[in-house]
Amino acid sequence: MPRLKQAPSPTTAGEPSLLFSSRDAPHGPLVIIPARYASTRLPGKALADIHGQPMVVRVLHQAERAAGVSGVVVATDDLRIADAVTAAGGQAVMTRTEHSSGTDRIAEAIAQLGWSGEVVINVQGDEPLLDPSVIESLVAAMDDDEVQVATVAAPLSDDPSDPSVVKVAVDERGRALYFSRAPIPYGGPYLHHLGIYAYRTRALARFVDSPPAALERLERLEQLRFLAMGCPIAVIQIDAAFPSVDTPADLERVRCILKP
Repeated sequence: MPRLKQAPSPTTAGEPSLLFSSRDAPHGPLVIIPARYASTRLPGKALADIHGQPMVVRVLHQAERAAGVSGVVVATDDLRIADAVTAAGGQAVMTRTEHSSGTDRIAEAIAQLGWSGEVVINVQGDEPLLDPSVIESLVAAMDDDEVQVATVAAPLSDDPSDPSVVKVAVDERGRALYFSRAPIPYGGPYLHHLGIYAYRTRALARFVDSPPAALERLERLEQLRFLAMGCPIAVIQIDAAFPSVDTPADLERVRCILKP
């Protein structure tokens, strides 16, 4: 995979950290991994050790294995995370601490990077078991010029009443009808929404410029803002979900799965 130009060192939030110039910028899909240090249930989880490797670095390396992307960048609000990424040979850009969502952080990162491509892939920094083929599926979905936003879901294997597991209902064309923490559709079958997205930059710009939607605030799900904007979301279905890390118990489970 082509490498992005290496930044000299992480910068403080708000300072420009241009990795691209208008002459040499790669314009294929760019993967951005938003990773903040604060976490209610597992503080500092981006740096949680997984067999000698910080979790965010593991996610970075998994994303770098995906074909068809122009580069991978970690967008963070903490120099400890940025230092861990650059020490592992990756690229990091500092962003402000006050972002309410990873999507907002990605929008700032694009500006900081001086990137002018068309498609951005949002990969969460707490998914160390991410399969690179999932990113490739999103890249393929964006080959359809009508698709503005795409995401991923899998058959639900957990309790559908668990509000920490987000469900999505889709129509016959595979477009999202609604996302909820409640069991939808009534009686199932249930699809587990995985928080990985592909956006066209113009859709991302509209998202950032739009106020939070009423249902977004009620469900605490930022993707509902796209639906409120009238922006359809294509849902790519995969065979099985991969565990993310939200709690100490999740972290131990992932460590066991990845045990050498």
